[in-house]
Amino acid sequence: MKKYVALLAVVGLVLVSGTATASQELTNDLSRCAPGNGPAVLVSVRGIKVPSGNIRVQSYPASPDAWLAKGRWLHRVESRASAGGMDICIPVPSEGKYGIAVRHDLNGNGKTDITQDGGGFSNNPSISILNLGKPSVHKVAFAAGPGVTRITVNLKYM
Repeated sequence: MKKYVALLAVVGLVLVSGTATASQELTNDLSRCAPGNGPAVLVSVRGIKVPSGNIRVQSYPASPDAWLAKGRWLHRVESRASAGGMDICIPVPSEGKYGIAVRHDLNGNGKTDITQDGGGFSNNPSISILNLGKPSVHKVAFAAGPGVTRITVNLKYM
C-alpha cells in the first residue's frame, strides 16, 4: 500500500509539473533574470517607436507544430511600452530550444493592427508581407541554458 501511495504521489508531481509549462501569463518580474536564477530569457526589446500601448512577449517551444500556434505559447508577459527599449524577463521550463515573439500593440486595443503595430522575433529574422510576418521556427530558434540567456529583439514597423 505504501508503494502504491508513493507511486501516486510521483505521478501527481509529474502531472503538476507537466501543467506548469502550459500557457501562463506573468508580470515582468526582472528578479527572475537576476544572476543565479533561471532558466529564463532576458529579452532586450529595442526600437520601440513610441511609448504608448503595450509590449507583449511570448515564448514558444522551438518545434514546427508549436511555433506561433494559437494557445501553444509557454509564457506571456505584457507590459506598458517605454520609449526606445525595455527589458522583459521570460522564464522557460528547462534548458532547451525556444522561440520568442514580441508585438507592440501601439494603441493597446489587444488586436493586431498590421499597418500600425510593430513586431519582432528572436534572432531578428527578416519578415515580409510574403510570409505574413511569420518566420520559420528554424530562423528564430535559440538555445536557452540553465541560467539566464540574453537576447535582443529589434522591433519592425510598416
